[in-house]
Amino acid sequence: MYAPKKTVRGLLKLCSTLPLFVLGSVLPLDAQLPMRSDSVRGDTLVYLLRGVEVTATRTAREVFLTPASVSVVTAIDLREKSAESVTDLFRTLPGLDVTGVGVQQPRPVIRGLRGQRILLLQDGIRLNNARRQQDFGEVPALTDINTVERVEVVRGAASVLYGTDAIGGVVNVITKRPEEAGVHGLLGYRYGSANELHRTTARVSGREGALTFEAGGSWRTAGAYVAPAGTFGDITLVGDQAVANTGVDDLGLDARLSYQLAPGHEVFVRGDRYRADNAGFGLVEPDAYAPGTPRIEITYPDQRFNKISAGYMGQGAWGLADRVEVVGYGQKNERSLAFDFFQGFGPQAPPGAGITIDTDNFTNLVTFGGRLEAKKLVSNVLLTYGVDGFHDRSENTDHSVTTVSGFGPPQVEESSLSNVPDATYRSLGAFAQAEFELTHLTLIGGVRAQSLNASAQAAPALGLGAVDRSDRAVVASLNAIVPLADEWSLVGTVGRGFRSPNLIEWFFEGPVPEAGAYQVRNPDLQAETSVSVDLGVRYQGPRASAELFAFRNQLSNGIRTEVRGDTIQGLAAFQPTNIDKLTYEGIEASAQLGLGAGFTAAGTFTHLASKDVLRPDNPTGESFSNRITGTLRWDEPQGRFFAAYDVRHNGQQKDVDLASNPLGDILPAFTVHDARVGARLRVGQRSEERLTLGVANLGNALYAEFSNASFFRPEPGRSLTVTLESVF
Repeated sequence: MYAPKKTVRGLLKLCSTLPLFVLGSVLPLDAQLPMRSDSVRGDTLVYLLRGVEVTATRTAREVFLTPASVSVVTAIDLREKSAESVTDLFRTLPGLDVTGVGVQQPRPVIRGLRGQRILLLQDGIRLNNARRQQDFGEVPALTDINTVERVEVVRGAASVLYGTDAIGGVVNVITKRPEEAGVHGLLGYRYGSANELHRTTARVSGREGALTFEAGGSWRTAGAYVAPAGTFGDITLVGDQAVANTGVDDLGLDARLSYQLAPGHEVFVRGDRYRADNAGFGLVEPDAYAPGTPRIEITYPDQRFNKISAGYMGQGAWGLADRVEVVGYGQKNERSLAFDFFQGFGPQAPPGAGITIDTDNFTNLVTFGGRLEAKKLVSNVLLTYGVDGFHDRSENTDHSVTTVSGFGPPQVEESSLSNVPDATYRSLGAFAQAEFELTHLTLIGGVRAQSLNASAQAAPALGLGAVDRSDRAVVASLNAIVPLADEWSLVGTVGRGFRSPNLIEWFFEGPVPEAGAYQVRNPDLQAETSVSVDLGVRYQGPRASAELFAFRNQLSNGIRTEVRGDTIQGLAAFQPTNIDKLTYEGIEASAQLGLGAGFTAAGTFTHLASKDVLRPDNPTGESFSNRITGTLRWDEPQGRFFAAYDVRHNGQQKDVDLASNPLGDILPAFTVHDARVGARLRVGQRSEERLTLGVANLGNALYAEFSNASFFRPEPGRSLTVTLESVF
């Protein structure tokens, strides 16, 4: 509920030297920060962005004056760092991390929390999938990266404004809006050597009078990348190894049309379509590093996602509101999932003897939802209030084949029972927030009431009758910012978050091949809750900028799968249970400094610690414990050329229980180096050609991001990315 005393003392001690913190060194303050001419800079810091409407408060304000822990990634950052997913830059942002491998599967991690504990949005519309497992949130790849204007990340609970799942934070992917009159376009091509990636992009946008439009698409194909030979922990690869199922063949299309009915009144409609084939979880063949261990292959043969949204935004004097936004949407998410599991019976058994489990699942999730939000200024108090809701309908089919071989004719057992019955998941919430602008203080307080209901149809073959479950929650938050001077501000936040169990946790029952176990449903699960506290300081001067936050997030009634002590179908039985009480606390720092002659230095530091309050001896580390990043960048005065060098170091993580995992007893430290250069050449009055070259993993090191290490899925070796764009 509070920042640890030592953490707070350390924070106050660092405040006096914070402007000079860059890469751990004190550097001369002899130049202005270089700015790119076509947009604001984001990089790893947030304080240079002006007047951005951030998800933390739903009010347009400078991020420097926003009373919350917020990170922002801009479209320029994504382009110049050759990102294939909006999460690719999270590895260099304070407090953030990524789980998943390949070009399509990475998902966000915020302060050690991931999956369904992070809420993913596109333009404020929920993308989280109620059919996903707890540790697997929806993939941000549903949004074409070329449509992204910026990505706003709230680090910490944000349930007051956004409801369930925002227990650890929010990632809001905000798409571009045409601003200039006339017709404009972009043609682009990208090549990546790591996985023979080819991406082709075409976009057109414009504004003609009261009408604006934006449309385009990207087609991408990528194969499995190759990890380099080397040693990581106790694992040694004697030669380069392909990491199977890390590629994808996908296509994204989108279009948006808006019309200004009158000054201050606009309507819009937007459509999105995404198709992905041949994606996967990632796999290094066990024989390459740990012969005899189970072979677990998880693939996503196809995914189809279609969404349409429409809305109205208006300003006027309407009594109860000065501004109103109404948005409605419908989306359909179809996904296939395949598990292939093999475990040999050991050296004493006949050659090839073992058990094979092949499972195929198909899910069709249809969602309808909407949000009504109003703002009203009363004296010096800005009120934001409204209602939101969504309705998910999930239909599922399963087919599994279990084969025992090696002892005469194979013994085959086949089943077509669905492990999750057809079900619905409904939510309705109401929220209110008040912003008080006092002489030397800004206060923002909010409250939300939310009701959720999940209903499963009767499934006699599964021994399940009709089940109806409900959750209700009331949460609140208080944010404050105190300007200490023109260049300094103090930030404090406290908020309560919650996450209702999803359909998998409430209703799934059946074998889980990747765990070699059998999950028993638990329709009596209760919602998880959290209390998140932040204390921070920001500095914004003419030649340097920085911020430092100490945080603590305590998760109660957490859902954990517990071993029951019996077996079902020959597999150890376990069941989701409300048992965890976890704390996550740490320090996040970032800074940027102008060095003169076009050079800029920047750096971040994050310390993250987690603890199981009820079982202190139970390891809980799933992400890094300490991470340092640094960047040295040069910009040509006219903004035509740039060059940058990046370094990232993850310290070792000892707070893990890897048991008999071949990796060893700890997650070992690693350091990664990257470099990139770019050019922007103007042709005529309206056209511009862009070229960006990037080299990742310069040292060709074998390493795995910590969330991908225990199920060993290393990152690519040294690779080149080339991006060409023509803008008109």
